[in-house]
Amino acid sequence: MDEPAVDLRDRASERLASEQFDLLVIGGGIVGAGIAEAAARHGLAVALVDRADFGGGTSSASSKLIHGGLRYLRLGDVRLVREAHTERRVLMNVVAPHLVRRIPFLLPLYRGGPYRPATVQAGIWLYSTLARERLGGFVSPGRARRSVPDLRVDGLRGCGVYSDAWTHDARLCLANVRGAAEAGAAVLNYAAVEALRVERGRVTGAEVAGIGPVRARTVVNASGPWVDAVRRLEDPRAAPSVRLSKGVHALVDLARPWSAALTIPRDAVRVTFAVPWEGMLLLGTTDTLYDGDPAAVAVTERDVAQVVAEAETAVEGVRPEEVRATFAGLRVLPGGADETASAPRETVRSIGRAGMLTIAGGKLTTYRRIALDALEELRPQLGLHRLDRRPQPLPGARRVPPSRLLAGLDAPVRSHLLHLYGSHANEVLADAGGDDGQLRPLHPRAPEIAAQVAYAYRREWAVTAEDVLRRRTTLALRGVELSEVQNDGLLFGEGVEGVASADAAGP
Repeated sequence: MDEPAVDLRDRASERLASEQFDLLVIGGGIVGAGIAEAAARHGLAVALVDRADFGGGTSSASSKLIHGGLRYLRLGDVRLVREAHTERRVLMNVVAPHLVRRIPFLLPLYRGGPYRPATVQAGIWLYSTLARERLGGFVSPGRARRSVPDLRVDGLRGCGVYSDAWTHDARLCLANVRGAAEAGAAVLNYAAVEALRVERGRVTGAEVAGIGPVRARTVVNASGPWVDAVRRLEDPRAAPSVRLSKGVHALVDLARPWSAALTIPRDAVRVTFAVPWEGMLLLGTTDTLYDGDPAAVAVTERDVAQVVAEAETAVEGVRPEEVRATFAGLRVLPGGADETASAPRETVRSIGRAGMLTIAGGKLTTYRRIALDALEELRPQLGLHRLDRRPQPLPGARRVPPSRLLAGLDAPVRSHLLHLYGSHANEVLADAGGDDGQLRPLHPRAPEIAAQVAYAYRREWAVTAEDVLRRRTTLALRGVELSEVQNDGLLFGEGVEGVASADAAGP
């Protein structure tokens, strides 16, 4: 790792060890990062720590959709759908327009399927009305196949059509981390919380591995699948508050371009998706109860077979041997006995006996609202007189100024950089210092260039090769392995000696 990147971590470590914070956020997934960004933007002194990489859990293993949740209408949750549509609009238009891209969705209806066309048309009309969108209706198999050339048409009665959006979830999370840092927060990944500090019955910070005590007036536990482990640091007798549902996705090559995505009904409740994503086809997801160690969640051959089999009901030519990459994530659901597929996607909130706020669950789409609601709950303790809920652009969301460096790139590379970095694309190229070698593609199957690797370490808190390959770029999800790009002195490997061991230490 080059010296500026080390300085980035050193400065954060020094601040965490020496400053008094208004708010300590434990967990750098999308919810924790969103809370830290909103709090820092309101002028609070904020610390954000994560046991592993920012977005390293659920927030980089989602379905990568920013959507209202059409199926939640079937479950009767109109409020959630309305809120999600509102947030989709502000993310797409204000907060992160470079990262959130609109796309039409087709819902294919086959003979013998769980829905009748009239039911779907009514549901899509209501969905589109809540979204304040004109796109919505029903199209013939022939017209649908013009948008999705690999659509299976045998037995197809037609397709419902509506609009939603997709994103690069890990980079959306990272944009919130960077927004928090630019607003003055001290942020550090690979910094595991080992214990909570409690004085006179109130939580006043935490003991962080490699740092020592971090002092804060208030603490938020936003550690995703680890929320109950952190709650037990406050109260060893704390009962479980959530359940975990495992979701698996697979990526395959997209031989022909799709101009729409598919929402494939499985039964009266579950759906699965086939979404053109970063030039590939993203398939999934599964939805099964998981009661193991969150750090040990993994994809099995059976998972892949299920994802492929479910996609094959609507997509021609998908085979298990064609899968380029897979990933598994854990949804945090409220406790209960329902099937995970029909469990409500509600946010779980609780206040511990020493005053720590725990917040988990919800949807990627509504993370901003979840973050603001958390701050609203803490307003008296934080001394916030007023909460500004107006959407603000994240780093990278501003207008991109013209650049000779950008103009000189091949169109696919330029488009990809503008998508991942927005207005920071010029910064990525400027950091390359005019070195043509830094502008070369890293792999024939990917639009990434070498300059992105150094940028990830220098400015985006990357520590390991996995951080770069899976979360700062799209390389790993294209099936590109480290051995295929580690040449010509590229900067891969452990950026900080021994820091990867923190991945196994504490929540």
